[in-house]
Amino acid sequence: MIRMNEHYKKLQASYLFSEIARRVRSFEENHPGRPIIRLGIGDVTRPLPEACIGALHEAVDEMGDADAFRGYGPEQGYAFLRERIAHVDFQARGAVVDADEIFISDGAKCDTGNFQELLAGDVRVAVPDPVYPVYVDTNVMSGRTGEFRDGRYDGLLYLECTAENDFIPDLPAQPADVIYLCFPNNPTGAVITLSRLKQWVDYARENRSLILFDAAYAVFVKDPDVPRSIYEVEGARDVAVEFRSFSKTAGFTGLRCAYTVVPKECNVYDSKGDPVSLHALWSRRHSTKFNGVSYPVQRAAWAAYSDEGLEQITALRDYYMKNAAIILREMTSLGYACTGGENSPYIWVRTDGDSWEFFDSLLTRAAVVCTPGSGFGRCGRGYARISAFNDYERVLEAMGRIKAAFS
Repeated sequence: MIRMNEHYKKLQASYLFSEIARRVRSFEENHPGRPIIRLGIGDVTRPLPEACIGALHEAVDEMGDADAFRGYGPEQGYAFLRERIAHVDFQARGAVVDADEIFISDGAKCDTGNFQELLAGDVRVAVPDPVYPVYVDTNVMSGRTGEFRDGRYDGLLYLECTAENDFIPDLPAQPADVIYLCFPNNPTGAVITLSRLKQWVDYARENRSLILFDAAYAVFVKDPDVPRSIYEVEGARDVAVEFRSFSKTAGFTGLRCAYTVVPKECNVYDSKGDPVSLHALWSRRHSTKFNGVSYPVQRAAWAAYSDEGLEQITALRDYYMKNAAIILREMTSLGYACTGGENSPYIWVRTDGDSWEFFDSLLTRAAVVCTPGSGFGRCGRGYARISAFNDYERVLEAMGRIKAAFS
């Protein structure tokens, strides 16, 4: 008899999205003439940068030319893209990252989920709360947790992020082997200073822990004092893996391209306590279980780093951050305490009540959709996430509706 992985029965996260869809669908059925504006999703709405479109066309033409045609590419990614990433995203900012430490993939979500395959089943995992659900769910699937009780899984170490600590978790009071960090943060929009990030690196070095650092929203950081990469911290190469994505950076949510940095100095340990190269393990996993990102998509990603591409990406970022500034300003003017929206496309709104009640109120009174904070963890109760990813005119209209309904 073939048996299932029983750990899948513990999963709870789908409730959030299915319940949002159910409530929105019910509203649409009862109000067929009232259009909804969605500010809950993290998907982009603007077209791809022209530089990337041009590169896609050129790459497709190459694939139709016998002399330029390419078959299987390197699983780790083409050198032309890895070298460009290393230079622009890291070396130009003073961070030491070599091209062969970069692994191109089809999404940061995939990589953050897949990376835990390299780790022992009994490692102690620490996650922020509120948290991007993928970090939790993939560890549930692999059997590192107990049952789900009152919004949390037994066996995980939750790092509470609240207004009192500026939504930046304190160092754990008990040992943690694997630590997930995300800055700029999804969902809270919080960012971390270099000095506070160094505390985490120092902790990991002292405890031989591993930091899995999600920097998918690094492009939105404008404050020069806020690090974009964990490798701006001395010693981070020994204890940290970093995940990046082109989804929000260049609007690649429909193309799919990302990358993960695994420094050669970074080790895990076998049962005898001897160090094992994490770079070598991930390289083996990547080569065995991933076919690589298509050549045209990698050419489009490379074009994002051209002078033209960088200018267009900056314009995209500024477009969404203009939306974020409007949302932050208007929600604050209505008396809501907010974080994010300055170095992040997400605004974390304190609802002073149940997250779902706020969701329903926003939907029924303004026909605007947000994301209830309770879906991101126990510390998200009493909050909601509003996304800046929409067209500028729609954001203006949404905020006008909210202001009229809640003033």
